[in-house]
Amino acid sequence: MEHRTTLAKSDLHDVLREMLLIRRFEEKVEERFRAGELPGFLHVAIGQEASAVGVCRALEDGDVIASTHRAHGHTLAKGTHPNELMAELYGKQEGCSHGYGGSMHLFDVERGNMGANAVVGGGLPLVTGAALAFQMRGEPRVAVAFFGDGATNIGTFHEALNLAQLWTVPAVFVLEDNKWAESTPESQHSPIRDLSLRAKAFGMKGLKADGQDVEAVYKAARQALDHARSGKGPVFLHLDCVRFRGHYIGDPQVYRDKDEARRLAETRDPITRLREKLQLGDDEFADLDTEVTEIVEASVEFAKAGTDPAPEDALKNIYA
Repeated sequence: MEHRTTLAKSDLHDVLREMLLIRRFEEKVEERFRAGELPGFLHVAIGQEASAVGVCRALEDGDVIASTHRAHGHTLAKGTHPNELMAELYGKQEGCSHGYGGSMHLFDVERGNMGANAVVGGGLPLVTGAALAFQMRGEPRVAVAFFGDGATNIGTFHEALNLAQLWTVPAVFVLEDNKWAESTPESQHSPIRDLSLRAKAFGMKGLKADGQDVEAVYKAARQALDHARSGKGPVFLHLDCVRFRGHYIGDPQVYRDKDEARRLAETRDPITRLREKLQLGDDEFADLDTEVTEIVEASVEFAKAGTDPAPEDALKNIYA
């Protein structure tokens, strides 16, 4: 039985498995992208698995999310099967968006995923609107937006949060603060170092947590969701995260100390932290790793065997 704001110890093994699945999935996707099998750009969230899993495990049935261009982890954590996600990345009809979306435009409405968004901060107004709908219908549901630190500087961030607070809608705004805003140090794009203070501008409740600690993320997310669901208004949840890779695969990262990512991976890896807490030995971890790796390999085979979209369907679902 789970406490309201803490993960039961018996659940932590499943949490570790889920984070490791996301890690191995994204590593495989990066490998296949570099091999030339996947079209377009690719953005991975390797190092930020605790954010996706911690928040999504705190959700209840009926809650929805909107993601970013870095959406694979959120999508898997929200319940999309790896086969459907991989098929989408390969542009196949069996994909969660039937091949129309690809990596930056994933969506899975049936599982409460309103979609990834190539527009920075594009999910913020969607979530405010969804939360307003829940409020107007009297439904005990919460809408959650994931976004990065760079998005806190765009107009729709301020508009979405201002309206959400004005209308006291059940929304949670999750800032995954990896401090790079794509490729610009936070010191060069933000006038404040503590981005949780952004909430004060709207009179909004703010919470902070270590985004590399899945238990801390879950606890803060439960508190935020409970606050929003109870009708007390939206919450700004600031997660201090680490991005182990560049903004996109192939990013030369000239803006970053070449050793920084390696040092952070050695000290702030959320998977290593939880494994150490669970005191999981090498054999146990290897078994878990083998299990999730087989799932990922199977998803690649599923995707490759999938159905290519028909050329005559190219303009379907286009409205503007």
